[in-house]
This record gives sequence, structure tokens and C-alpha cells, in this order.
Amino acid sequence: MRSQTPTILVVDDDPTDQLLMQEAVKAVSLRCSLRLVSDGSEALDYLFGRGPYSDRSRAPRPDLILLDLRMPRLNGCQVALAVKSNLYLRKIPIVVLATTARQEDLDELYAIGVNSYMPKPGNFEEFAKAMRDLGHYWLERALLPPQRV
Repeated sequence: MRSQTPTILVVDDDPTDQLLMQEAVKAVSLRCSLRLVSDGSEALDYLFGRGPYSDRSRAPRPDLILLDLRMPRLNGCQVALAVKSNLYLRKIPIVVLATTARQEDLDELYAIGVNSYMPKPGNFEEFAKAMRDLGHYWLERALLPPQRV
């Protein structure tokens, strides 16, 4: 178990899905800090500590990235590629949550190095269960490499 509160970066352009994730985390009492960004470009600013995310005490390196696939500016594949190509960021697990699963998307995502793909749940109860399961596995059970300073 980790000594500090883990951080999940949620990258999703849909405000309703962002709210669902926030409420689901509360509903299942998942011990984490959620950080929300609205598109792929903002995600990379957060991850690389640029602009409003330059203060790491307010924008800590995430322990897990939940990534939407279809977004404006940079899509999920582009964000995943940037993360997995970076020596400092590549070990952060990425779980793609998307409404559709085309085989070519799955092939590309796994070739890039994402850790998991999961269809977005259809209702709040399923969303809460998914967040509980994701949090339990990635933040409590999985042994992840230590973060470098």
C-alpha cells in the first residue's frame, strides 16, 4: 500500500463524464486525489508541468491516467504516445475509457503501450463499480515502479 494519497489524472472532454467519475469516486470511498483536464493538449501541459501546472505541489505527477479516446486538439492515442515515449512518464499506467472500441483503436493503443482499455460504463452504478475496481487494482494491489524525483 502506498504511503501518500495517490493521484489519478482524468483526461476527458465530456463534463458529464468528469462529474460521473468524481461522484463515483466519492460513492465508493476511493482514497485518491482526482485531477481533471478537458483535452489532450491540457493533459500534456499537466504531465509536463507547463503553464498553470508548473507548480507540482498543486499538479502532482499522477499514479494513474484515465484517458478518453475521442477528444479535441489531441486525441487519446496522441496523448498515450507522448506519455509512453517519455522516459520520466512512461511508467505511469494508462487506462483508456471510451464509448466505442474499434479493433484498429485497440491495436494502436496496445502497440503504443497503454495498460488497459475499458468501455465507459453506461450508468452511475456501473461507473461506481468500475472506479472501485480500477482504484483497488491500480492504486492498492498493483506493484508500480517508484516515482523519480
